[in-house]
Amino acid sequence: MLKKLTVLTLIVVLAIAALPMASAQDDMMTIESVCLITDVGRINDGTFNQYAFEGMSAAVEDFELDSTYIETTSPTDYETNIGTCLSEGYDAIVTVGFLLADDTLAAAAENPDTYFIGIDQFVVDGPENFVGIQFREDQGGFLVGALAALVSESGVVAGVYGAEIPPVVKFRSGYEQGVAFINAVTGSEVETLGAYIDSFEAPDRGASTANQFIGDGADVIFGAGGQTGSGGISAAAAEGIYVIGVDQDEWFTTFGEGESPGSDLIISSAVKRVDVGVYDMLGALTGDVDVEFPGGGLYILDVANGGITFAEKHEADVDDAIYEQIAEIEAALADGTIDTGVDPVGGEVETAIEDMEMEFEFSE
Repeated sequence: MLKKLTVLTLIVVLAIAALPMASAQDDMMTIESVCLITDVGRINDGTFNQYAFEGMSAAVEDFELDSTYIETTSPTDYETNIGTCLSEGYDAIVTVGFLLADDTLAAAAENPDTYFIGIDQFVVDGPENFVGIQFREDQGGFLVGALAALVSESGVVAGVYGAEIPPVVKFRSGYEQGVAFINAVTGSEVETLGAYIDSFEAPDRGASTANQFIGDGADVIFGAGGQTGSGGISAAAAEGIYVIGVDQDEWFTTFGEGESPGSDLIISSAVKRVDVGVYDMLGALTGDVDVEFPGGGLYILDVANGGITFAEKHEADVDDAIYEQIAEIEAALADGTIDTGVDPVGGEVETAIEDMEMEFEFSE
């Protein structure tokens, strides 16, 4: 019998920051072109760079926009790449990643006739031509942390993380809180291990960290850190360990739609619908999507609006009933019955699971 956990729901209010500015909406011009700038990485790298590009590509096709993209090779190129988009006269510029926030804000302030959409960038009281798209990564981490805890037989799960920036911190905190939640609900005692690696492009370091965790007994490993995390889960799967991806469904990317070794060991991914955010904001600027461009503020995607979810198991030999339990947790997060206990901005744990009072029990 599963144990009943009683929990007080934490209400996180981000709605104020996300409120659309009607005056800015009324005065907006319709865009005809868009330029996308990746964070360090490529448009086919299986990370949020690729998802952002796919969202832009769908918008370009549906809204008949002219477009281009620039693949960033070094953080020192951020400002230069934004300048290239500006000099070529694009109406909207999409910058992908937390690390581009300062350069994007500066460019938006200096170029009020160009629209800027910043992925993973926190915008409050900013220029009315600038929107930050934020995600509840903590909710995605929570879902796959719960999954890891339910699947683990060794009682140890782990995470291989990229640089310690807010989106990554949110994934890690949510993952560890999800494990703690399952411990509280079921009476299990699953331990979590984890490490940040100061690069998103170090698959070899991700692999060595994953192997260290395997040596420490981990039998499920979450990779959340671009190519670094993907390197970690690839190495773990090669050792016969269950793994969990991030951002996109990595069964399609890292594991080649089932063609790469270890594809039967990826049990899910914490999916962050960057493509939906980019598509919606470009659609808002063309007038083709029924959402407003919240100039100077945030467009937030979470489990309630489909912006955060978890991927299906594909080939993994894991009981379907476990995924049904994760779907129940997802629904409870969406309706506010339970909360992650994580700061939705910085990602720090605000309230430990054992200190919360929520009412939740799995269906029979």
